[in-house]
Amino acid sequence: MRVILYAGKGGVGKTSVAAATALHSAEFGYKTLIMSLDIAHNLSDIFDVKKSLLDFGEGKPLRILQNLWIQELDMHRELQRNWKEVHGYLSMLLNTTGFNNVLAEELAILPGMEEVSALLWINRYVRHGSFDVIVLDCAPTGEAIRFISVPKALEWYVKKIFNLERNILRVARPIAKRVSDVPLPDERYFENIQELFDKLQGVDEILTDSDLTSVRLVANPERIVLKETLRAFMYFNLYEINIDAIVLNKMIPTFVGDTYFDQWKKMQAYYVDQAKRYFDPVPLFTITLSDREIIGPERLEELGKNLFGEEVDPTRVFHKGRPFEFIKKGETTVIKIAIPFVEKEDVEVYSLGDELVLKVGVLRRNIPLPRSAVSSEIRAHLRDGTLEIELGGGTNYEPEQPSEK
Repeated sequence: MRVILYAGKGGVGKTSVAAATALHSAEFGYKTLIMSLDIAHNLSDIFDVKKSLLDFGEGKPLRILQNLWIQELDMHRELQRNWKEVHGYLSMLLNTTGFNNVLAEELAILPGMEEVSALLWINRYVRHGSFDVIVLDCAPTGEAIRFISVPKALEWYVKKIFNLERNILRVARPIAKRVSDVPLPDERYFENIQELFDKLQGVDEILTDSDLTSVRLVANPERIVLKETLRAFMYFNLYEINIDAIVLNKMIPTFVGDTYFDQWKKMQAYYVDQAKRYFDPVPLFTITLSDREIIGPERLEELGKNLFGEEVDPTRVFHKGRPFEFIKKGETTVIKIAIPFVEKEDVEVYSLGDELVLKVGVLRRNIPLPRSAVSSEIRAHLRDGTLEIELGGGTNYEPEQPSEK
């Protein structure tokens, strides 16, 4: 089974690329689901499916072609399925502060509820083997990062805060009722959260299993977009999720001869070269700009062939392994980068703004830094083909000893 996430900046063409991948996967004979994780769903539009059919399906998968299902989550139905007690309490709390009933119900949909609801579906599909391939059309970068961070954040809350909060309120609830009219959550509220946590068990292992799950970052060959893609690349590495491909979309075809586009083609060629430097050894795919909008299965089929060719299985794991690894040891952040067959005199490391610049001979690579490591002191060690870069003034880090040969 495979789970493939398509993420990137808004407007780069994630939905088109994700839909084309799902269609291509179905044509290879895989039972394929494509699910939208964006609150502004448009899978039905891109596949040219009537929205009423998806509404009739109540947010569940809808089969649209042989081997292909699409799913757009209906958040209001998800609230009834999974969040009934939590949403009910939050709505009541907001209502007591002066919001009318309708507005209180809308405001009670908190950030993270959509992500948890989607993860519940994914966990169920993987555990039951419901599909061969699940393609996830992610929301823009920030929301996509929140999506993958939810399991760890919820686990921390349940283990560190949840039981303490629950026990305190058991004692405080009778007293609070006498002195305040602000409602406190009852036991059903906590049972609802515990049930959600139990249903999510194992989903973090699904996301971090490099044989099962991959992220593919979609970008355009432009400076601003590549910068955001580079930061997304760093964050997915931090969350230990395998990135197996970078997709550069909307490339102007080389056969376009109008001088108006000459400068654009030069600029795009430059940023393709930059992308190769940034993301190596992760493979880079390019898609030429279409002469028509991508709507309907026929156009999506063309896009899939443009991206993968006729024979390449789109569900392949195109790359496995993290190009760099962040490790926190005391006050020091350590970055490990595999650079075999290199002598230390050929390596130069320095910081530039919020990026770390690594030069090996004539090659240069930019690595975005976590905010906590920006402006830190830099120390580097090359051992057994692995470059270890220490960032920060901590004294707790002890470099690994070289292996005996």
